[in-house]
Formats: sequence, structure tokens, C-alpha cells
Amino acid sequence: MDLQFSSITEASAAIKTKKVSPVEITQRCLDQAELVQQKINPFVVLLGEQALATARQAETEIMKGDYRGELHGIPLVIKDLCDMEGLPTTASSEVRFDHVAKDNAACVDKLINAGAIIIGKTHTHEFAYGIITPKTRNPWDETRIPGGSSGGTAAAVASGACLGGIGTDTGGSIRIPASLCGTVGLKPTFGRVSRYGVTSLSWSLDHVGPLTRSVEDAAIMLGALAGFDPRDPGCVNLPVPNYMPTDNNILKGLRVGVPANYYFDAIDPEVEAIVREAYLTLERQGASLETVNLPLAEHYMGVEFGLCLPEASAYHQEMLRERADRYEDDVRTFLEAGELVPATDYIKALRVREVIKQSWQKLYERIDVLAAPTTPSTAAKVGQEAFTWPDGNEESVTSAYVRLSCPANLTGLPSISVPCGFSTENLPVGMQILGRPFEEQMIVDVANAYEFVTDWRSQSPDI
Repeated sequence: MDLQFSSITEASAAIKTKKVSPVEITQRCLDQAELVQQKINPFVVLLGEQALATARQAETEIMKGDYRGELHGIPLVIKDLCDMEGLPTTASSEVRFDHVAKDNAACVDKLINAGAIIIGKTHTHEFAYGIITPKTRNPWDETRIPGGSSGGTAAAVASGACLGGIGTDTGGSIRIPASLCGTVGLKPTFGRVSRYGVTSLSWSLDHVGPLTRSVEDAAIMLGALAGFDPRDPGCVNLPVPNYMPTDNNILKGLRVGVPANYYFDAIDPEVEAIVREAYLTLERQGASLETVNLPLAEHYMGVEFGLCLPEASAYHQEMLRERADRYEDDVRTFLEAGELVPATDYIKALRVREVIKQSWQKLYERIDVLAAPTTPSTAAKVGQEAFTWPDGNEESVTSAYVRLSCPANLTGLPSISVPCGFSTENLPVGMQILGRPFEEQMIVDVANAYEFVTDWRSQSPDI
């Protein structure tokens, strides 16, 4: 077994049957992590000695028959927005040079309690306020961005430095890097996973979720992460189901929504062709493709930024007063702009958001899931500022990537991005599946059924 590129599902089976030890797989991932760190820099910090000590403990427990489940002995990473007791939470920013976590974020505790081994903390775009992750490069092409803001986690997973990791998603920050780096990225329903101990970008839009190599792996991690936590006021007290895929025939008769507007209005022709071929794959497996018009689409981006800007500025207000010179220029500009948004405009954005949510609820009376491109283009070049679309119009890289992912944040709906092909430049393309509230099981089943009849996830970057 090529351990560092194995799935969680494969590795956990080998660990459970004692064919592979947690120490062996952790050491293999750490070796790979040190190699890729020199090339693409996904890590803020590697926790080699600590990880190996935890791996030895896991090995002892498993040898004694105390097996905790699929994550026991599995090397994972966490985005450096997540607190880990005794370690800095830098948010990839000089602003946080003196911040040391006093306890674990809820998601970190969940992974540790499941027996996972945290081997490092990964880079984010500063305070998650961007989609570039400037300190990290894409493992498929080192001249390109990994996406963001969870670019470090996506790059680490794709390059074999770990078997999975934690990301956060406010306007697409799990799914964008998943698409650009060729991994699976799952943003659960708002309120499904606790955000306690996770540095906030925009409170009403933030989500925590996994990035992995397969849909099954994402289901395993979500099962460990989900659950009520009163420390997060947005967390919902609902039972946590078993998210593992249950039905490879789920597509037979399933109503898959294909957007007639918005998602294909401005998109790279090659990406569009790859996603439309994925639609045909779903149809060949029995799905019924239903063309739908997305309601109020002209308001999505305005509401996304109308909420995100003032909420982020409120969170950063004290730090911005005390340490403005330590922020990167792009993030400081956003934070200063957010302070200029009138309260009346923020309230209007909240009200329009509720109308959007209600209109999407009505949309799902006609369909079971919506399938759409995750991003309108493959990974942008480092330093690239804009895309030029076939009609000659230009769009900033930030706007382009957020545009296709933010509807799931505005509505709070669950969405999973799964690899669906490669461009002629050998860059990954992702398709996202959006479902009804708290129907993560449905989108996992659909994504798994698609993954089962394709081989995109088996491909790894040459790094």
C-alpha cells in the first residue's frame, strides 16, 4: 500500500487488522510532509514528535483491542484557524504573533477523541479572508494557487502529506481549494458542526468541514465532527446519523437539478464541458436531469459580501485598531471597507438572505439535489488578478471563485465538491452537489455513486 496516498477507508482497515501500524503510516506522512513543505509550503507547523508519540499510544491501544473506529491512528491536519491547546493559532497572520490557544477547538477535540493523529497545522489565506492562500502553492502546478482559504489543507491532502484535514467555508473556502487541488471537500449544513475555538471570518456564514481523498473519507470525518455543542450558539441539536454511503443505486430516478442560469453565465468553456460530461455520467446511472432556474441569483454576491464585510470587521475591530500595520494589504482593505457598511444595509442583506433561503426551499420541491460546477475555472496563476470570459468580460479571481460557491453559504445548505475531470493542462475540475438542510447523507450518497463509476480520485500530483 502506498500509505501516504491511501484513503482513510483503506488505511483504517489495514490498521484495524494490524497489517499497518499507526506509527508506520504517521512516519510516512511526516516524511512526505517535509518533502512537500519545501515545494509548496502547506504547513504553518509540523508536529512530528508529538504526532509520533500519539501514534505510538494509538498503536498500543489498538494492540490491546481498544479500537475507537475508522479515524484511530489516522494522520490528519487542521487549518490554522482551529485552536489546539498550547500551540499558536496564527491564522497565517502576523497579527496573531502572540496568540497561544488555551484549549482545543471543538473539531480538534472530536478528532482526538476519535483517535486521530494531528500531524500539523496548515496555512489559510490570512484570517480566511480570501481565496488565494498566498503562502502555499498548488501541488498539481507550483506556479498556481491552491485556492482558499483552506488552501493549505487541500494542498496537504492532495500531495500525500496526510490522509485528510479540517477546513472552514464562509464563501466556498472548503470547496474552492478542493476543486482546484483535486480533493473532496464537504461543507455541512449550517449548525451541523461546532465552530467553537475556530477563528471566525463571518459568523452567520462560517462552516467547519473535512477535505479528503474520497467521499467515504469525508463521510467518516463528518461523522466524527458533527454534533451539538452549546458553546456555539449556531449549533443545532439534532441526532447525528451514520453518513457512510449506503446506496450505490441512489441515482436511479433521482431528480438532479441542472442550473439554467448563474452557474454557467461566466465560465471557462473547458470547465463547462467537463461538468456537463459529469451530468451525462449521472444520467447514465439513472438520474433524471431537471433544468431549473435559480431564484434571485442577481442578489447572491451582494448579499454574501453585504454580510461578510461588516461581520468580519466587527470581529476584527479591536485588533484593527491596535495592529493595523500587521495585516496584509488585501485583508486590511476588506476590513476597513466593512466598517463603512451602514447598519441599514446589513439589515437589508439579512432580510434578502431570508427570501433567498425560502426561494431555495421551494426549488427543492422539484429536485432532490442540485449539481453545478464548483469553480468557473481551474487554478489561477500565482499573481493573476482576473479571468477573461468568452464574451470578453473580465472578473476578478476572488469574485469568480466565490460566485459559484457562496449560494450554499447564504442558504446554509450542505454541499460537497468531488473531482470530475482534468483540463488539458492537467489541472483538476470539481463538481458540487447541494442538498436540502441536514441531508448530508443524500449528497454523500450521490457524490459516492458518481465517484464509484469514475476514476478521478485515483490520480495524484507528481510531487
